[in-house]
Amino acid sequence: MRMMFVSYPPEARESVASILEEWEQLDWSVIDANDQQIDARVVLPDSDGQKLVDALQGRLSPFKKWRLVIVPVEACITPKSDTTEIAPEPDTETKEKSREVALREEIYQDVAEGAKIDSSFLVLTFLSAIVAAIGMNASNIAVVIGAMVIAPLLGPLLAFSFGSAIGDAELMLKSSKTALAGLALGFATAFLIGFLIEVDFDSTELIDRTNIGLDSVALALASGGAAALSVTRGLSSTLVGVMVAVALLPPSVAMAVYLGAGEFTLSARAGILLATNIICVNIASLLVFALRGIRPRTWLERRSATRSRQINLAVWGTLLAALIVLILWVLG
Repeated sequence: MRMMFVSYPPEARESVASILEEWEQLDWSVIDANDQQIDARVVLPDSDGQKLVDALQGRLSPFKKWRLVIVPVEACITPKSDTTEIAPEPDTETKEKSREVALREEIYQDVAEGAKIDSSFLVLTFLSAIVAAIGMNASNIAVVIGAMVIAPLLGPLLAFSFGSAIGDAELMLKSSKTALAGLALGFATAFLIGFLIEVDFDSTELIDRTNIGLDSVALALASGGAAALSVTRGLSSTLVGVMVAVALLPPSVAMAVYLGAGEFTLSARAGILLATNIICVNIASLLVFALRGIRPRTWLERRSATRSRQINLAVWGTLLAALIVLILWVLG
């Protein structure tokens, strides 16, 4: 459940009221009104919340001064003697469709934060690369897992896929810069470690990242799908972030460590695994966003978003097919 506060000019009074009155069983009221602004409170329904927000945006867009603020509601307490008519219990199919689906604007705010390059992102990337390189060289899986916990790799990848789903080129560009910066910093850090320390070429954690196969493709697809689903359902992304880090951090670190140690063949194998995982995570998350109905509000924006999804899926799919052929050739 969510609470929405709507501020709009008096000229939009009838337009807003007509929209809110179309929704039966909708709890809303005007909490303040004056000559300059009207403030209303609306309890958003779980099933049609996105439709209501889109409708209000469409009606208010011609006006200059308006605002929608959406906040989560932890609980709603009413008197036990309340005789207000309650809507009938929805059927199973309706429940399934409306279960814990985050609003498009909420998802945008979440993923946009992950697309930013700030000091925290750079420091965490730097530290996670150090921890992962040392842990993998020592074949210490607990240390490697710790590195994946602090690795901030989930944000920019999800932001790029979400930008592709809604056709937001600015978000795609911003998130791609963040992802490239993170990968470059982590790679440079691990490369320096591989150059300075004595690399244990018998380490199972390093060797495993040179064993490329179709199971790696399945792992990355599952990781990307789980990450996107967690965002659309409003779930915690901590554990899913670790899942994505499994697909990205170890192969990138292994690639850099091997390269720093002068093992170009092993570095190339880890690089193939890294490229495959990046592509799979993007494909899976983009498909989940599309299947969950994440799309822009207006028809023109939807048309642009559809083209964006098609282009991205075609490019990523072509690259994935080429890499699968390469993997099969290496295995053969």
